[in-house]
Amino acid sequence: MNLILVEEADFVAEARVRLTDRRLVHVRKVHRASVGDELRVGLVDGAIGRGRVLRLDREQLELEVSFSEAPPPALDITLVVALPRPPSMRKVLQQATAMGVKRFVFLHCARTEKSYWTASALEPDAIRRDLLLGLEQARDTALPSVVFARRFAAFLADSWGSMARGRLALVAHPDAAAPCPRDAAGPAILVIGPEGGFIPKEVEQLERAGARRVTLGPRILRVETATVALLARLG
Repeated sequence: MNLILVEEADFVAEARVRLTDRRLVHVRKVHRASVGDELRVGLVDGAIGRGRVLRLDREQLELEVSFSEAPPPALDITLVVALPRPPSMRKVLQQATAMGVKRFVFLHCARTEKSYWTASALEPDAIRRDLLLGLEQARDTALPSVVFARRFAAFLADSWGSMARGRLALVAHPDAAAPCPRDAAGPAILVIGPEGGFIPKEVEQLERAGARRVTLGPRILRVETATVALLARLG
């Protein structure tokens, strides 16, 4: 935890927060802080600053906080991912958030297991926890948005046009001829399929919608690995 994220509900006075959850445990056991120490803090969807420890014991952590710094700039890439296994989805959320992604779309495709849609990892509280973990890692405060699209064709018909307008649109696919570009200039939308890849019909639909097929090479990577590799090239 490189940043102690606080929320409006944590405030007990104008510049004082009280924490009693995993953040308390982390500060005690990892930071090994003491009264008077200063920690890096951030306000969710707000600024970054410092928190001075006023009280720290097994029951609670109280900090006197001030905020003065803007969070790091966002990575202007909309990430569209065919809904993977729940453990992979959690890794995608955490790692892509740490890299600066602010807009996620998880998409149903032909090779998506229907059971994935009922996983507890898709519940709002679980998603928020993963996003916060990514923000804490990267010392960021701006919470991303997460959208789910359960119909592939409907997503392309209803949402793709406005989402991709003015953006470089790329679909990662193992058999593409062109390599993924490096340091894309301007905003982009990146589409990543399941580990088995999109079926040919889906790739054709994405290409007709304006997406360009690109590859990372001949190796077949896990979704979370491909996500990090592609974002690193484009960013």
